[in-house]
Amino acid sequence: MPNLPDHKSKPEHCLFSIDVEDWFHILDIPSAPPVKEWDKLPSRVENNFLKLLEILDGGQVRATCFFLGWVAEKYPHLVKKAAASGHEIASHGYGHQLVYKMTPQEFLNDAAKAKKILEDITGMPVLGYRSSGFSMTDKTPWVFDILTEAGYRYDSSIFPAAREHGGYKSDLMAPYRVTENSDSLIEIPISVARFLGRPICFFGGGYLRFFHYRLIKKMADRVIAEGRPVNFYIHPREVDPDHPRLPMSRLRRFKSYVNLAKTESKINKLLNDFDWIRFCDYIKLNFQSGEND
Repeated sequence: MPNLPDHKSKPEHCLFSIDVEDWFHILDIPSAPPVKEWDKLPSRVENNFLKLLEILDGGQVRATCFFLGWVAEKYPHLVKKAAASGHEIASHGYGHQLVYKMTPQEFLNDAAKAKKILEDITGMPVLGYRSSGFSMTDKTPWVFDILTEAGYRYDSSIFPAAREHGGYKSDLMAPYRVTENSDSLIEIPISVARFLGRPICFFGGGYLRFFHYRLIKKMADRVIAEGRPVNFYIHPREVDPDHPRLPMSRLRRFKSYVNLAKTESKINKLLNDFDWIRFCDYIKLNFQSGEND
């Protein structure tokens, strides 16, 4: 049984995270370029990530940055800049692969490689992990053990609702320890709110871009009232309406590119309307997990 913290006596904060990847890191479409071709494509991640850091600095908010290992390896100064600005550095894996298409050994190699790259750049421990596309499912039960083996302390990959890249069937929507062991991996799931009887995400990526801000705020207030932190996430390409497009189906194109011009204004409203905390600090407050600063 998972071990749930007592949130009742603690004020709830929101968690702002950035999945630091480039415009061509879109999953599960025929036109997605393989890793060996990434270096040949015009990168936009540097300018877009620096823009996000400026937005966060303007709101005096510190975030958790889940860096793709490949991006960190190519642009180590972005990792150093984020860390020097007080943001937490976490891992998004190395090669941006769907978890359920990897073997346990491939997953371990990828997660460990990204962690080492980030730690070598910053000289600090990397505690957190997030899978590409939130692609952990009930068919990958080995993931938590492998992340623990790789030295991670927490994960933020579980998406407790239906989605294109799997989703994870779970009624556990608040952060929890995976087992009752006090040293167990901590899971900080993506936030969902019940709407028309179904768990729906309003708080990141295409969901954040699609829904009207008033509805997003209303649903976030509902999550907070239930004693859960709201786990918001964004990608650098989402503050860049002019970035190149990959060929894809009409529906997928809508999901990937809808309302890009409105992302920045929504982020500014969020930063003003909520209180924020880094993942590592949330864990310190709620799980007495004491490591990292």
